[in-house]
This record gives sequence, structure tokens and C-alpha cells, in this order.
Amino acid sequence: MTTRALFIHSEKDLRVQEVAVPSLGEGEVKVRIKFGGICGSDLHYYLHGGFGTVRLREPMVLGHEVAGVIEAVGAAVKDLKVGDKIAVNPSRPCHTCEYCQKEMCNHCMNMRFYGSAMPFPHIQGAFRDILVAEATQCVVFPQTTDESIAAFAEPLSVVLHAAKQFGDLKSKDVLVTGCGPIGSLAVLVARAKGAKRIVVTDVADEPLAMAQTLGADLVINVRREMEGLLNYVKKERCFDCLFEASGNERALCDAIECLQPKARMIQIGLGGEMTLPINRIVAKELELCGTFRFHEEFSEAVQLLASGRVKVEPLLTEVLPMEKAIEAFELACDRSRAMKVQLSFAG
Repeated sequence: MTTRALFIHSEKDLRVQEVAVPSLGEGEVKVRIKFGGICGSDLHYYLHGGFGTVRLREPMVLGHEVAGVIEAVGAAVKDLKVGDKIAVNPSRPCHTCEYCQKEMCNHCMNMRFYGSAMPFPHIQGAFRDILVAEATQCVVFPQTTDESIAAFAEPLSVVLHAAKQFGDLKSKDVLVTGCGPIGSLAVLVARAKGAKRIVVTDVADEPLAMAQTLGADLVINVRREMEGLLNYVKKERCFDCLFEASGNERALCDAIECLQPKARMIQIGLGGEMTLPINRIVAKELELCGTFRFHEEFSEAVQLLASGRVKVEPLLTEVLPMEKAIEAFELACDRSRAMKVQLSFAG
């Protein structure tokens, strides 16, 4: 049996090709994928053939933000059944290495994360009509929830893990720098976790308009209104928490001036290496905290989406079929037109 899959061969070289469907193991399920979100890492592979030192060395199936319906279950699978709607956790740790044993599965030394060129051979992704996955990767969501919403579980998990690095957000003043999909989800998570005030900065008006729709108290285009942010800080108390989602050195350095002493900076966005104002960090006793992937947060993400506590519908710009993948990826690259673009797969 074969299925269609979306391969990246090199930059700007996407191809829909037939691949074999693996035989179903005892602890596995066969999933008919319905929707898959295009992530920033997918765009890096599409635009540049990789990111940083990670480069494509062989054709690779893209995709790790997917949801679908179970079509078959292995003999040892007890908690899932045919017809269940499920979100697929792309994180597949080994459960035996040093970090897994310390319950730090996101740092697994033998991680098999869908659509990753970090190891070689590459870990093939989930943009395909039929996916055979481990039952432990699958989280059931209600039949009344659309699969396109459940496909947000992966990026939402990233932000939930980032929020965990800060701790209790209740009644905190939060600054979010960079308002792409992850920054937008940071707004939603901060609101769901009880933040008192949320201010969002970006250099483009379109994502800032989205942040306002999602519930940000104030949005500022720092390309032309940096004084607006500084004036806000003078009038109001400084921020307790920073979610830096742009990966931009200037954004982080400017934000440092807006944080109160003992604030914590959560660096989510990835870009180039940075030079930081270390004297200011020391003087304010700031904490700079990295955040990498997620693991146990995936189930919480599905619950938040299914309950409606986190409403991601405004973020979904457009859904295009897999055969229009190039059009979908080009749209996803355009911040002026798109927030989150998804692919649909054969039903």
C-alpha cells in the first residue's frame, strides 16, 4: 500500500510523491491525516534548504503539526479505536536516555521528531495522507472539534512549555515581542493563564492587528513607534515577563529596558547569534531562560483547544490541498497576508 507525501528535495523544490505505508505494529495506529499546519521550520527548509548548520542531505517529508482520524489499530492498542479523532504529537523520545529518565523528554538524546533534518538519515515528517504512528503519540479530541483546530496542538504546546519556564502568570504584566504564529499563541496562553496586562510589539501592522483581535491590551509597531513603548513603561509599571518570539537581537535588547528588576525573559524565537547588554541584565538581576520544544504539554494543548479556552480560529488564514503545496508555502511566507496556513489531505 502506498500514500502521497510532501517531500522537500532542496530549497524551493517541493514534490508530492508516493511512498510505502509501513505495516502496522502492535502498538501503532494508522491515521488518515486531515489537516497539517505549515510551521516556521518547514518554511526554512522550503526557502533555504535548512537553518543554521542543519541542512537537507536527502529528500525529506515535511510536517509535524497534524491531526486526523484513526483508521486501524494494532493488536496491543487498548485506549484508541477506529474513528477516533486525534492530534498527533510529533515528539517521539526514546524514554531510555539520561534526559528521558529525568523526565526531560524534550531534551532526549535520541529524539525522533517528525520532519527534522538534524539527524541523518533524516526523520521523515507527517505531511501525508496516511501516517502510521505510535499509539502513545495520539491524543483524542471530541468529535465536535474540527481537525483543523486540533492541528494547532503542536505550536500551542511550544508556547505552553515556554509559559512553564516562567511559572504562574496570574496577574502578571506580559510583553510579547514578535507576533507571528508563536507570538500570537503567547498572547492567547498569557490570557488563558490569567495575565493582568499584555502588550505586543512587532515591526508590521498586520500581525499587530491580529494580536489586538486575540485580546492584547496594547499593540505597538516599534519600527515607527518605539517611543510609544518607552512612554508606556514610564506611565505604567514595567513588565514581569517577556516572551521574545521574534529571534531578533534588537527586539530582545529593547525589551530589556522595559522589564522590571527580577523579571524573567523567555526566549522562544530563534535567529542568529546575539550580543546582549549584559550590564543591564546584571543590574536588573534579570533571568534569561531558553525554551525548547515540549512533551507533556501536548495533552494540555489538546484540552485547551477542545474546551475553547484557547480559541485559535482567527489565526487560520487559509487551507489549501496538498497538491497546491507550493502556493500554500508561498502564502505562508508572506506576513502581510498570512498567519497560519494549513494543508488539507485526501479524505
